[in-house]
Amino acid sequence: MLRIHFTGEDLSRTRLAKGPDAMWETVLSLYRLRRVQGAVVFGHWRRAVRAKVPADARLLTELVPSSGYAVDFLTPATATGTLRDGMEALRATPARRLHEDVTELAARHPGRPVPAWAGGLARGERGTLERVADAVSGYTSACLAPYWDRVAEGVGRDLAMRRQTLAEAGWPGVLAAIHPSARWDSPVLELAYPADHDIVLDGRGLVLQPSFFCWGQPVTLLDTALPPVLAYPVTPRPDWAGAAVQGDDARAVRSGRALAALLGHTRARVLEAMALGECTTTQLAARTDLPLPTASRHASVLRDAGLIGTERDGQGVRHHVTALGRSLLEGRPG
Repeated sequence: MLRIHFTGEDLSRTRLAKGPDAMWETVLSLYRLRRVQGAVVFGHWRRAVRAKVPADARLLTELVPSSGYAVDFLTPATATGTLRDGMEALRATPARRLHEDVTELAARHPGRPVPAWAGGLARGERGTLERVADAVSGYTSACLAPYWDRVAEGVGRDLAMRRQTLAEAGWPGVLAAIHPSARWDSPVLELAYPADHDIVLDGRGLVLQPSFFCWGQPVTLLDTALPPVLAYPVTPRPDWAGAAVQGDDARAVRSGRALAALLGHTRARVLEAMALGECTTTQLAARTDLPLPTASRHASVLRDAGLIGTERDGQGVRHHVTALGRSLLEGRPG
């Protein structure tokens, strides 16, 4: 469980990010590249970029293991979230921060030896840090830059929704709706998290950072002394990578076309949107850009077909994809 402790002063200093943060997207996309979760949303992107990942990106994957702790210094706080400012902040990382993060990496992954080159990083060697910065630059150019318009669009849609919630319900409303697991019990925000972790804001406020490549649960920094930030998942359109890349994986394209032929394009899009994670009918309408009554009607048809399940949640309902629905999405026999 993640618990973020607010004061009245913290609420007034909490803010929404201005847009996507290039460094957070870099780190979180490295997780997505090596994990099977989110195949419906990220499968096209994985297949498209896997052969384009530069050789020196191994420096990054050694600092960002496929699960668990990744070094905090790769996601420095900047005013803009741009790659340029992020790279400048990365290159200016203090030696103490490098030492602490590499030491923490070794402690958190005892069965995974820290590579020899990282010893230079722990000693604060500027040349080693420059190699890491070059690796970030090469990776983002090859694997993120071709898709950045889609990333910015997805994050922008989420921010517009949060701003509307802020205008209507204030920060308590925003915090309570920031993630399906969120529980706002003033003055504490609770969220599902892999481990117990408490952040006492102590007047610093919180930056809410929507992230395109965040999946499942929100993410934060381990070191609670760093500027507080909560990176949380947005909802990419299921076809975002296919729309950005020419000559995508033929099997995936054929599977998507077959699904659309079977269910109809709109209903297939609704099922794919539900595969991003359980949602209310209102959230489903937002994910698919459909009117609420239309989204509700398609959900009813999919439920009658056994492709989704619906459970009552207070005065509303939540939908999820069934095993049969996932088999259909993945092109497997049911």
